[in-house]
Formats: sequence, C-alpha cells, structure tokens
Amino acid sequence: MNRRNVLQQLGALALLASPVGLVLGQHSAHGHPQGSFQVLPSKVQTNTPDKIEVLEFFHYGCSHCHNLDPLIAQWAGRLPNDVVFMRVPVIWGKQHKGFARLYYTLLVTKRLDLHETIFTAVQNRQMRLDNPNIVREWAKANRLDVSAFMNAYESFGVNTQVERAEKLTASYRIESVPTIAVDGRFLTSASMAGTHEAALKIVDDLIERIRKGE
Repeated sequence: MNRRNVLQQLGALALLASPVGLVLGQHSAHGHPQGSFQVLPSKVQTNTPDKIEVLEFFHYGCSHCHNLDPLIAQWAGRLPNDVVFMRVPVIWGKQHKGFARLYYTLLVTKRLDLHETIFTAVQNRQMRLDNPNIVREWAKANRLDVSAFMNAYESFGVNTQVERAEKLTASYRIESVPTIAVDGRFLTSASMAGTHEAALKIVDDLIERIRKGE
C-alpha cells in the first residue's frame, strides 16, 4: 500500500505532501533480479550499531502489512544474535501518529499478543484506533487495565518512540508499506521482489552481504 492510498483510506488527503524524490540504484544480489531491492543514497544511522538492524515499516490499515505480519514474525523468531528486528509504524501525518502510539503502547505494556487483533479491528471493523477515545473502548473490550494502558499511551516513553518513528519514516523516505529496511542501507518489499517470501529471502542475502563487509 503506497502513501497516497493510506492517506485516502484515512480521509487525510490534505496531509499528503509533495513526494520526495529518492535516487536509488537498481541492483542485483545473489542471483536476485535487478530492482528487487534498493540502495539508499546515504546510510541512515541505526539504533544498534553493534548489530545488523532490520526494520519493517507498516500501517495497521494496510492489508499487505497484515498478510506479511505472520511471515515476518516467523522469520524474526529464527534470527541469529547479530541481527535485531524492529517494527516501525509509518508516520505520514497526524492520524498515523495515533496508530503508532497504540503500537508502542502495546510494546511498553508487553501486550504485543494483541498486535494482530488491531489489524483486524482496523481493516474488518473499521475501528478508528488512531483516536484515543476509541482506543480506550478497545482496551476495555480486551479486558486490559484501562487506566494503566492509557497512562502508558500518553507517557513520555511512548511519545519518544512515536517521534523516532516519524523521523525514521522521513530518513528512509518511505513511500509505501510494507517496506523492509536493512541496516540503514537497503530497502526491499513485495512490490520490488514479487512476493513477501521473496523479499524476506532478499533480506537474508543482504544480511549475509553486510556480514562479509560488502
């Protein structure tokens, strides 16, 4: 799902800024066809310089992100110790911050078991979980401690994570989701690679390339 589609879905076309040009090379790696991944023109500083950092940019309203989620969760579960994986909720405007805030609240309250249910609530039930009032109702329906959950939702720690997600979206110049970033240097996705499975295979190969110092 690209940036324009997401903003249309949220009814937020007014938030759509002019697209930023991204000059990226067309490359092949380990037999993958050209165009299956992109090289960023300059390396983005990672949060874990001692490890190979893999980021998945996603949006709860994106059906492709929902489809990728179980695949990437399984993939992340078998990563070696020198690789770290993190999800990053994409932020292209004010309404995206609400969804990002909800994701990071799940993270800090250790309730990522509810991550998949948010995809379903947003996409199948059209719940506006970018709205704190709706989030409160959702938390109650899921038998959470509503007061504790909403305190985390408004916390400094979650605010900091949301600000970082917005900066990462801009730094990586993300224009569609899901997109996978590898160590601040490469981007790939199903739209580039052909399938989600192919994109994850490319990520594996890029990780190996980084290990070799290429």
